[in-house]
Formats: sequence, C-alpha cells, structure tokens
Amino acid sequence: MAAKRRRRKDNNYIGKMCISVIVFVFAAVISVQIFHLYQKDKEYMLRQADLEEQLLQQQERQQELSDLENYTRTQEYIEDVARSKLGLAYDNEIIFKEQK
Repeated sequence: MAAKRRRRKDNNYIGKMCISVIVFVFAAVISVQIFHLYQKDKEYMLRQADLEEQLLQQQERQQELSDLENYTRTQEYIEDVARSKLGLAYDNEIIFKEQK
C-alpha cells in the first residue's frame, strides 16, 4: 500500500508539474502576442496621424483651388490676363513697354 501511495504522489506531482509548465508556456505566448499587438497599435497610430495630416493638406489645397476657380470667373481676372498677356488696356490708359 505504501508503494501505491508513493506512485499516486509521484503521479500527482508529475501532473501538477505538467499543468504548471503548460500554464507558464501559455502565459509566455500570450505576453509575446500582447507585445506585438502594442507595437502594431503604435504603428497604426503613427500612420493615422500621418494620414490625418495629409487629409488636412489636401483640404487646404482643395480650398485654394476652389478660390482660384472662383477668381478665374471674375472680371478682375479677365482684365489681369488681358493686360499681362495680351497688352490690352482701357480706352484712357497708355501702356509703356520698357526697352531692353
């Protein structure tokens, strides 16, 4: 009977050790996975900040283009182009060209 008790104790001890090793390995694997997820989260946050900055830049550019489009439809723009590219003037204006 004493031998049976020792075997049970040995079996119990081996079983407890196996379970302890499995739990330890499981905890280590989970810790490594959590670490990798935190790193990915940081990368995604940096990427998100970069994309938000690009979005703001593109919105500003869109506003500039919209303003330019509105300006090209005005009489002032037409007059500026006529004066600078075509050399046109109003009836009472005289344009002097600089000699080179």
